[in-house]
Amino acid sequence: MLESRQEVTILDVRRKADYDADHGVLPDAEWRDPEKVEGWSMGLPTDKEIVIYCARGGSVSNMVLDQLLSKNIQAQCIEGGIAAWKEAGAKS
Repeated sequence: MLESRQEVTILDVRRKADYDADHGVLPDAEWRDPEKVEGWSMGLPTDKEIVIYCARGGSVSNMVLDQLLSKNIQAQCIEGGIAAWKEAGAKS
């Protein structure tokens, strides 16, 4: 998606402690508190894809993904989270 320049919103949904330990984010990503998804999800665009990631692509991003999908928001997770992104040699 990023390489094709497709319109996408990227959200970092790591727990606050994980985010505070490493403020590095994917290009153009915004941090959102996964514990408050109910509030901030209402402001998400409905006309473009939402991509979310957490620290390791596990329970946090899956919990947020389930909530977004239940609201008919087009969303998907980055498998392996920001850890996989960095392991692949990408910079945050």
